[in-house]
Amino acid sequence: MGRLAWLRVVIGLCLAMCARIAFGDPYDVVVYGGTAGGVTAAVQAARMGKRAVLIEPGRHVGGLTSGGLGATDIGNKQVIGGLSREFYERVAQHYGDDNAWRWQKRDTYRSARQASGDNAMWTFEPHVAEAILRRMLEEHGVDVYFEQPLLRPGGVDKVDGRIQSITMEDGKSFAGRMFVDATYEGDLLAEAGVSFHIGREANATYGETLNGVQVAQAKYHQFNHAVDPYMTPGDPASGLLPNIEGEPPGEDGAEDRRVQAYNFRMCLTDVKENQISWPKPEGYDPLQYELLARYFAAGLDIVPWHNTGMPNRKTDINNNGGFSTDYIGKNYDYPEASHAERKQIFAAHVQYQQGLMWFLAHDERVPANVQKEVNRWGLCRDEFEETGGWPHQMYVREARRMVSDLVMSQHHCQGRALAEDPIGMAAYTMDSHNTQRYVRDGVAKNEGDVQVGRFPPYPIGYLSIVPREGECKNLLVPVCLSATHIAYGSIRMEPVFMVLGQSAATAACIAIDADVSVQQVDRGRLRARLQADGQVLSHSG
Repeated sequence: MGRLAWLRVVIGLCLAMCARIAFGDPYDVVVYGGTAGGVTAAVQAARMGKRAVLIEPGRHVGGLTSGGLGATDIGNKQVIGGLSREFYERVAQHYGDDNAWRWQKRDTYRSARQASGDNAMWTFEPHVAEAILRRMLEEHGVDVYFEQPLLRPGGVDKVDGRIQSITMEDGKSFAGRMFVDATYEGDLLAEAGVSFHIGREANATYGETLNGVQVAQAKYHQFNHAVDPYMTPGDPASGLLPNIEGEPPGEDGAEDRRVQAYNFRMCLTDVKENQISWPKPEGYDPLQYELLARYFAAGLDIVPWHNTGMPNRKTDINNNGGFSTDYIGKNYDYPEASHAERKQIFAAHVQYQQGLMWFLAHDERVPANVQKEVNRWGLCRDEFEETGGWPHQMYVREARRMVSDLVMSQHHCQGRALAEDPIGMAAYTMDSHNTQRYVRDGVAKNEGDVQVGRFPPYPIGYLSIVPREGECKNLLVPVCLSATHIAYGSIRMEPVFMVLGQSAATAACIAIDADVSVQQVDRGRLRARLQADGQVLSHSG
């Protein structure tokens, strides 16, 4: 090899080494993922006297909490404690000021989620949520880095079962003693070599009844009228309309890799001065909504969304019915996709949902009463300003789920099993959105939606947020925790993620002080600290 070639090799190696030089001094706790759970993890670490950093792949903190999900799904508010409740109390304090009510008077707002005398508030505008979370980080001196996606593959430096540092796509490297993966996707846990699952387990795997393919359970968000799925009505040979699978859905209870549908929780307003008209997305194709047009023709006569009122004459819009804002079947690749591929999936979801709104607002096949109601609303000028009123966060309802020594399951939700060493509680219905659209007896059907509740709050065990010790000794996972698909559908609520984020950071700090792995944290000491910080670990009501 010539001298010039050798020089190029040396320069390349030097550049590679420089790209991975640690960015600043090592941190005590490195939190990857600026979700609401990531914020509470970083704040708790700082409150316990540790140097903390929060690293976010995007440009915002709060995840869904600041991304449009203003109608908090709770289950039982009594089990929400610690920093999570503090956040909702700060929301109440914000709206306790008359100056917070720009578009309506305070005494004209009513919410079914609000109980008399409650000092917390469970509905809010997206920009208010993000401002509160940013203020909490600032008050505690947490370093925050935006637009820092993890390098994949190769972004985790791990020695003897411990993560030493993580490296971002631009070369910044953050060293730390403890790490928290607070992303919705579980990228850090995967890069660290921790076991995980994607999709639905078979019922037989954990002795459940509500996991796997669920044709028999598909009662909700289903087509209530017979709708022809073929390009030429009545002619199977003509092919299927868009986004309908040509294969059978699978055997009930069988495992598959399908992921429940994603959407955007739109924040809308009926205040004309604060309204942005429905945008027509580039590449709009009315064929995407032909099935909905036929659904209207078959008898559907309501707006296919769920509209919950927020302060200042705004709303939180969610999926509702057989054909709505969920982009069914178009997210299967998302959990393990590269950052670039995820951007494409994100863009496809934007195009679908914006196209749906344009269709509802303008297509002549939409019933007049539906069109009138849709056109009464518009995106908000004072929300998501950098993206024209469109949410910056896609609702990633489920992606990777860790597999650890404790897998939370349907049995824990329904009280047949009790998780030891509780670090928080869950209380919501086991809730999965649809995963696929298919044809049965010549009509369109959805599959995957399961909603089973009527059980009391139940504890989430510590071992569900830590990997097996042989896989990683200094990582905690409060969002993509170890749970089956159906149990995760109950746990995956934003207040619970905030609770688990705080508990994860508490355990991380105790592990640092005792110089032990996260698996060896003293459970009695952990419980005492959690209770001292207001976490709710049991419920008798």
